[in-house]
Amino acid sequence: MTALQQGYQIGADLWERLPSTARVAILVITAAGALSAMHAVVRYLSPSIHPFELAFFRSLFGFIVIVPLLLRSGVESLRTHQPRLQMLRGLISISAMLSWFYGLSMVPLAEATALSFTNAIFGSLAAMIFLRERMTIARGMAVVFGFVGVLVLLRPGFGDIDIGLLWVLFSAMCWGCSVVIVKQLGRTDSAVSIVAWVGMQLSVLSLPFALTVWIWPTVQEWLWLLSLGSLATLGHLCMVQGLKLADAMTIFPLDFTRLIWASLFGFFIFSESLDLWTVVGAGIIVVSGTFMLYREARS
Repeated sequence: MTALQQGYQIGADLWERLPSTARVAILVITAAGALSAMHAVVRYLSPSIHPFELAFFRSLFGFIVIVPLLLRSGVESLRTHQPRLQMLRGLISISAMLSWFYGLSMVPLAEATALSFTNAIFGSLAAMIFLRERMTIARGMAVVFGFVGVLVLLRPGFGDIDIGLLWVLFSAMCWGCSVVIVKQLGRTDSAVSIVAWVGMQLSVLSLPFALTVWIWPTVQEWLWLLSLGSLATLGHLCMVQGLKLADAMTIFPLDFTRLIWASLFGFFIFSESLDLWTVVGAGIIVVSGTFMLYREARS
């Protein structure tokens, strides 16, 4: 056994000894940090590279990064028991990613992240429609207050609504549906399979959009694009594994750390600051989502 294999084995043993709650917390907070860093890279590159091309490279490099995992796990790890659901997720995910990247190029990081938390509200609605879960009073109240938070962020009637925020909102709706599908896929498929399938599909589906705005990146931009795919895959793997280990009541509050990460990246890299309306709107969305999950967990 080589030194690298010994180090891997020691790390795996230490990981297994951790309580499950600690493992979930580490996975989700790591995912939040990695995804927020990826979003910062998108915002940094978007003035010179179109968001559609960024979406393609994020998918392509993200898939390339996971290839060593596929080789280590074997072709068998690609097996899926729900191919139609995997393909549906691919179509929803490409809609979510293209609209998210496009909106992110126009909206401050923290504001976009705050609005993206509505994916829990949309996910709840999707679960009721597609999984036939019933509308409880808690869910109804959470949905209403969640959309109040959206109105606070958008502030219709108090000036022109930022089109970037509408793209972010549409993306959140798609991601909410995608999370419901991931939860279903997680019952039969491995985390590697789920991430690999979506990586392959997004690489193919995003290419036609990228070709319409194509420019060749510089040497420095190639390095940033590689980091884009690496961060995306790291965040996605950690989040999928977290969803497999815990329910939404545990995951959702930890995912709010994305707002902290996004605020830090926005402040130190882009000199962006949170305004009062963003804080209030985000607070309403966060409280409504947490209340919904808390009530459902108790029931």
